[in-house]
Amino acid sequence: MEITSTSSFQAISSKPHLIKRRSHNFYGAKSRSLISMPADGLPPCRSPLKYNFARGITSILYSSRRNTNFTARASTDDGNSAQTASPSSSNSQIIIISSAVTVTLAIANRVLYKLALVPMKQYPFFLAQITTFGYVVIYFSTLYTRYLMGIVTDEMISLPKYRFLFIGMLEALGVASGMAAAAMLPGPAIPILSQTFLVWQLGFSAVLLGKKFSVTQIAGCLLVATGVGVAVASGSNSGQMLFRVDFLWPSMMIASSAFQAGASIIKEFIFDDAKKRLKGKSLDIFVVNSFGSGFQALFVLLFLPFLSNLKGIPFAELPLYLKSGAGCLLNLGANTSGCNGAPLLPLLYIATNMAFNISMLRLMKISSAVVSSLVVMLSVPLAIYVLSLPLPYLPEGASLSPFFLFGSVILLLGLTLYNLPQPAKRSSKMT
Repeated sequence: MEITSTSSFQAISSKPHLIKRRSHNFYGAKSRSLISMPADGLPPCRSPLKYNFARGITSILYSSRRNTNFTARASTDDGNSAQTASPSSSNSQIIIISSAVTVTLAIANRVLYKLALVPMKQYPFFLAQITTFGYVVIYFSTLYTRYLMGIVTDEMISLPKYRFLFIGMLEALGVASGMAAAAMLPGPAIPILSQTFLVWQLGFSAVLLGKKFSVTQIAGCLLVATGVGVAVASGSNSGQMLFRVDFLWPSMMIASSAFQAGASIIKEFIFDDAKKRLKGKSLDIFVVNSFGSGFQALFVLLFLPFLSNLKGIPFAELPLYLKSGAGCLLNLGANTSGCNGAPLLPLLYIATNMAFNISMLRLMKISSAVVSSLVVMLSVPLAIYVLSLPLPYLPEGASLSPFFLFGSVILLLGLTLYNLPQPAKRSSKMT
């Protein structure tokens, strides 16, 4: 799942919590305690190996709660300024290193996204299902560990689930339609069309959340839309990159961004509403990601018959399609022609995608949302250039027409304008 890098994240509270004995089970039902917690916060374990492993995981995850809230303060004490200079310099170095790592992973994520669909070109929905189930396992494992530590509370777990259902439905449509379109589009077109996420997000925020945006943000959004339009229109003439590409596939990629933007708006609403329900406490991000990914996996499976019809696969042949998809992913069996590169490329994409999302979250914690947005923006032109080159399993490359390059420049100008720092006096919500 490409978080894109576009999801709404909330910083985890840095206030220490004492680990208490649970009177609820993991899903919040009021029942007899299922987990008995000792004084040090670890479940009883007879095996020293398991106990040490649990202590290690607990220490790593508990340390991630610290230093998540950053507040800039002006000091008039000259003596303190000298003492704080060194930590500030160290933090800047960490931000620079984290930004460089995130840019590298963002480029690799976009490139491997296309490369993974070379062997899986006929089975994009199967790859979407495998990727989603991978996130379900990781997110719920992390959520359960954080629950045992007391970071995630029963009140967080008991939040209304129907909102997560809508998130899962929209993200399932976004992932499935995006992979189906990416398999048919030239590589450089994918990063360009994906930037329509910003346009959809701004529109949904204004209509559904009542947010107000500055003139520069609106102008930046319009430039992004114009840049995408110019780049896509470059394929109308013979010899251009999108020539002979069915208009259905660029449309599906744009629709994919709309579905993902809608899901991000619901996430933002859930975080805002949780502050009221939890009496000012911040909702743990893994609650939203875990239940959202769980419903996403369910809906990808439910939508599979409908989405497979887009590729001309009848419902009766769906079991054979899944079997063939598994054979192509593992590159095993008799009918594996065209599956060269599997399973290496799909597995590399899944691993890189997860690493990118973790790195993105880490950068957002230690810096700001603006810095993370600029980092992702920087990866767009670099990814376009890399995807235009001859690559393994894509030896032909792609020619970048002048109109496509012009549209890319307009898009980058729009992204830069949108991410310019806003005056603090501006209100973010309509009164």
